[in-house]
Amino acid sequence: MENNLKIFIVSDSLGETARAIAKATIYQFPNHENWDIKRFPYVNNIQLLKDVLNEAKNNNALVMYSIVSEDLANYACEYCREEDIEYVDLLSSIMDKMSKKSGVKPLREAGLIRKMDKSYFNRVDAIEFAVKYDDGKDPRGLLKADLVLVGISRTSKTPLSMYLANKHIKVANVPLVPEVAIPKELADVDPKKIIGLTNSPETLNRIRVERLKSMGLSGAASYAKLERILEELDYSDKIMKKLKCPIINVANKAIEETAGIILDILKENDVLIMQDYDI
Repeated sequence: MENNLKIFIVSDSLGETARAIAKATIYQFPNHENWDIKRFPYVNNIQLLKDVLNEAKNNNALVMYSIVSEDLANYACEYCREEDIEYVDLLSSIMDKMSKKSGVKPLREAGLIRKMDKSYFNRVDAIEFAVKYDDGKDPRGLLKADLVLVGISRTSKTPLSMYLANKHIKVANVPLVPEVAIPKELADVDPKKIIGLTNSPETLNRIRVERLKSMGLSGAASYAKLERILEELDYSDKIMKKLKCPIINVANKAIEETAGIILDILKENDVLIMQDYDI
């Protein structure tokens, strides 16, 4: 087996669907880490497609294509078979079966998933909101937010804000620092809309040391010292209890797992019931 296995993602749109499937499947092969994924978006004519497939042949690559155009999909299938290229057609068989079951022919129009609909604009608005009100930049955003995250440094406030923004949730986050007073606006936010984030001292120490090193600074700085971390955790615990908000320990949790817990809490509190927040 080759050490570096190549996968060509080919699409007449962005190719995000095929890429996501490829990445999800790769996790099922933990004993082989060297996967080289290359994406070819907007392959919307025969010549472009032929060039990509020829390159795949020369690189002994697996081709995964999500091509809506029937003509292009058929060409890709025939070319791969003739040239003995390993391939996976991710859409055609599914569309054929759905068409047979429903009795309706598919539109075969690329890029429909990216149309500028209400869902798209809601997502964009939420992402812009998360950026604008990240890290306590403007406390006025706290009263406009669907959710406010509070926690000390390195408790995943920003990654969670962005992840939840992609679920159409407008998130503001506030860093808790002993030397800095919390924004007065936070007292006016419904506690049901506030989530406190914490982490284990050991995990924070490790993350902060690595963070300092990545910035070219000494890992022995006060920011990463265990005494300082314990001081911050004690301070944040007092603030969160005062706010009467739920607290989540993010230690050993993936962003997706923590986000799922947050969504469950919001749903239980009837704060956010969004039918399509999993889109």
